[in-house]
Amino acid sequence: MGAFTAVRALTWAYRQVMSSRALKLPFSPRARLQFGVFLLAYLVYSAARYITVGDLSSAQSHAEWIVHLERTLGVYTEAGVQKSLSGTPAIWILNHLYLAAQLIVLPGSLIWLYRRSRPVYEKLRNTVLATWLISIPVYAAFPVAPPRLAHLGLIDTITSQSGFSMDSSLTTSFYNQLAAVPSLHVGFAVAIGIAVASVLRNPVAKGVALLWGPTIGLAVVATGNHFVFDIVAGVLASALGYAFGLLALRPRRRWGLAPALAVAANSAPTTRAAGFARSS
Repeated sequence: MGAFTAVRALTWAYRQVMSSRALKLPFSPRARLQFGVFLLAYLVYSAARYITVGDLSSAQSHAEWIVHLERTLGVYTEAGVQKSLSGTPAIWILNHLYLAAQLIVLPGSLIWLYRRSRPVYEKLRNTVLATWLISIPVYAAFPVAPPRLAHLGLIDTITSQSGFSMDSSLTTSFYNQLAAVPSLHVGFAVAIGIAVASVLRNPVAKGVALLWGPTIGLAVVATGNHFVFDIVAGVLASALGYAFGLLALRPRRRWGLAPALAVAANSAPTTRAAGFARSS
């Protein structure tokens, strides 16, 4: 029943956005189609991620395994990062950057790139869509409790300091708290930073864009939402998504159709000319 309610709510949101005058006025029909398809894909992804919610005890066991692995490798820094930033303005900023990353920056960067560079937009769009497809079975097979739910002494700084509750019944009806691996917050932030930087000319602006990924990496750890392991998995998932997305953009010449058509087009006038010469 909860999954059905979530799907209905997301479908209602989709219809409201697509019928909005604000969306119709500044965008062409082609652009609205792009946004509509992307939004529909997000609704399907959200519903699938919600339906694949795992068992909390299993998710906590997986979190313990991750902590053991990180300690073995000497990279378990989550508690230290949160403690060092506690009570500083930085944690307030990171709380809000975490919330904005997926809800504002991701769609905003796609809209900006659509207007600025269509080829870069298509690459980022396909990366996001392919990464969603890659991540859903991982969430189902390997649920992981975020540090804030893993009994490690880390707190949920977003809920306690920003006024936005990460674990309320309303919030959790729209997302899966145990879908921590891979961290698409970071994976998409890295992809966005690279995509935006590639179309900017100012070196300083390029540098700021490229810092978006590491900044969100710090945010997800400091807020108690992801392990370092999740970050690495998120970047790898996005890299795979980028690779699969490129396959969708490859021209038809990989099947030999384009060269054949080009040869036929170029040879047709010659053939007609030769036939005309013989007839005359």
